Amino acid sequence: MAGPSLTTDAYVLRPWPPTDAFRAFSVFTPVHGLLRILQRIPQKNTTGHLALDLFDEVTLQLEGSPSGDAWFVKEARLLTRHAGIGRRYESLVHASALATLVTRNPGPDDSHPAIYNLLRTVFASFAASDRPDIVYLKSLYCFARDEGHPLKQHWFPALPDADRPLAIELINQPLAGQTAAPADVARLIAALEHYLRLHTEIHLG
Repeated sequence: MAGPSLTTDAYVLRPWPPTDAFRAFSVFTPVHGLLRILQRIPQKNTTGHLALDLFDEVTLQLEGSPSGDAWFVKEARLLTRHAGIGRRYESLVHASALATLVTRNPGPDDSHPAIYNLLRTVFASFAASDRPDIVYLKSLYCFARDEGHPLKQHWFPALPDADRPLAIELINQPLAGQTAAPADVARLIAALEHYLRLHTEIHLG
């Protein structure tokens, strides 16, 4: 008996060790959140096969497994491939950190559309920007804020006086034109991650 079927857009967030027959991934969808999918490894000379890659946005036709713990990919169509992320090591590191964050914190059902839209925005920024550290700071802040944590009321006031104006500028101003020193951005990322570990249930990588 065939399992349930599902057609959805998705972002590829994490690869898992492959088996002899399948490649496995965690993907995030705007309605169903985090899913584990299995894509059959094609035979040689197979045409029309899309090999999924990290950070891809794709449309998937899926079929549920009998055990219900994974979905099999019947068809995959590429929407966006963020190849620019892989051209800069720092971009790859920060984009992977964000993908891990979402994988570990997929959120309740009503937050899935917002998380999906955040992934669309930040992966495009990681691919295009030469300041992935600032992109990561902004994305981590937006993720936690959208999950309901009062960062404006609690995190900003707790920062040292010297760091507070820069944090406000980095979070609130457009990415273009940002010139903060990498060491200052790294310090603010560490401060935000420390706050989230101490005051929230968000699991960081």
